[in-house]
Amino acid sequence: MENAAEAATLISSPIAVMATLAGIAAFFFWLARVTGWALFKYLIPLIWIYAVPMVLSNTGVLPSRSPAYDLLGEYGLPVVIVMLLLSVDIAAAVRVMGRGVGVMLLGTLGVVVGAPVAYFVVHRWLAPEAWTGFGALSGSWIGGTGNLFAAAQALGAPPEMSGLAVLADSAIYVVWLPLLLGSKSIADRFNRWAKVPPERLQRLEEIEAEDADAAGPPSIPQLLYLAAIALASTWAAIHVAGLLPEVSLPEFSIFGAVIPEAVVISGGTWRILLVTTIGIALSFTGAKRLPGSHNLAMALLYVFVARMGASASLEAFAEQAVPFVLGAAIWIVVHGLFCLAGARLLHVDIHSVAIASAANIGGAASAPVVAAHHRENLVPASILMALIGYALGNYLAILTGHLCRLVGAL
Repeated sequence: MENAAEAATLISSPIAVMATLAGIAAFFFWLARVTGWALFKYLIPLIWIYAVPMVLSNTGVLPSRSPAYDLLGEYGLPVVIVMLLLSVDIAAAVRVMGRGVGVMLLGTLGVVVGAPVAYFVVHRWLAPEAWTGFGALSGSWIGGTGNLFAAAQALGAPPEMSGLAVLADSAIYVVWLPLLLGSKSIADRFNRWAKVPPERLQRLEEIEAEDADAAGPPSIPQLLYLAAIALASTWAAIHVAGLLPEVSLPEFSIFGAVIPEAVVISGGTWRILLVTTIGIALSFTGAKRLPGSHNLAMALLYVFVARMGASASLEAFAEQAVPFVLGAAIWIVVHGLFCLAGARLLHVDIHSVAIASAANIGGAASAPVVAAHHRENLVPASILMALIGYALGNYLAILTGHLCRLVGAL
């Protein structure tokens, strides 16, 4: 019956499905660029790239299942993860931002802690598997979009849960980004409250901006090196993951509630953890200097976003949107409180705090925007901070998802 249903769709062959997904992703970036519509500042292309395939698959234009989707999930996402992590430079970020990195890490802890707090409040209005969506969203708020979908795959999130994570991410971003930008106006008062030493402010003035694009566009051999490294890393991760056993958490009781036995690390989880570790390890080698890895990875990632949308149920998505976004709003407040606590404890200025939060919540796309508004010479450092989030995102998002699962059972 399923095969007959898939055959009845208007677009069914795997190559046609792939072409449609890539075309949708390209179209919305093209439309945003040529029109300059303010709409795309609030409903960014990512939302449309997810939503349009979802509508098409729920109306019979695209299939809800396809070999093309399997190919993108099994091989495409691991390739993306490796290429995103190649340019991570933790040492450089710490050297430039100093205690600002500490605030970012406390903000990351706020994401991990805030997720189960918010999930406890709203989970009664959500589907039982909604903890996987919270885990996916934590991946985005610790690292970036790549971590969101990596965590969703590792946790076995249904496609509509990934969609809810994308929706909540964008809805909160619309409110949170202006707050981070506007915080510059209270810099003097904030810095007095945080007891920022004068020498830190002087150091921020002296930091020299670096040319982030000094490496130039990649050459053909460099692109081939990237392809070889990413594909070999994916093959190694998949092969080793197949040799490792699943890890289960046995049944136990807490606060009078019985937490049933559950698989904590499945084959899919091992695959994401391994490919993340390989990518980070490669960032300490000469592969770090290969240009073009981030842009190529992000282009592939948007095709994967379209794939997730095409697999999602429109009805399940719509029913849970409000409580999910409400939970995200509670969650972001916890993150903000952790950032403020970090600023006070570490005596860090408002500029670094805003950049640290943007590196978490917005990732590499938003951190430079906030940095340019606060202090333009911190733009390169903001990118480095966001890349640290990429490195941490997959590990901590999986942990966060399971914390929400435990809270949901109470």
